[in-house]
Amino acid sequence: MAEEETYYPLDPEKVYFSMDYLTLDTDEGPKTLRMGAWLNYDPVRIHRMIIREKTLHVDSFEVLNPLVSKLRFADPDYYKRFMGLNLIIEFPGFGSNVKASIPFENDPIAFYKWWRKGKHEDKVHLSLGNQIRLFQKVSMMEPKIMLKKDLDFLKQ
Repeated sequence: MAEEETYYPLDPEKVYFSMDYLTLDTDEGPKTLRMGAWLNYDPVRIHRMIIREKTLHVDSFEVLNPLVSKLRFADPDYYKRFMGLNLIIEFPGFGSNVKASIPFENDPIAFYKWWRKGKHEDKVHLSLGNQIRLFQKVSMMEPKIMLKKDLDFLKQ
């Protein structure tokens, strides 16, 4: 007689720790793993359930912190989009790495030159809202340095 797998459906009221079991549907059918194992198996899906869908509640120390670390390696592009201006970057004029939001807020012209003209758009993901904020600040302070496509974008 085949051993039956225990099913642990998602409990929206529960706070999950790394040793708690959870069953999720996968391409291969329902799969039951400990939360800690899910972080390795499908970190992007788990992250989306926590952050976007808000259907999964986890302990920050045991699950969320390791998850963010795993995302960096599992899907670097997703990680950059998620982190946005919270991403730590190397930026000219700073002695050590800095959160992207610091030069973005404090020196938008330098950030624009580095990000857009320096072709570092792949290093920091700016949401559409942050792009508009950056373009507006730079256009008010020093419009002559802006690329034509960015000026045209603001006119739309």
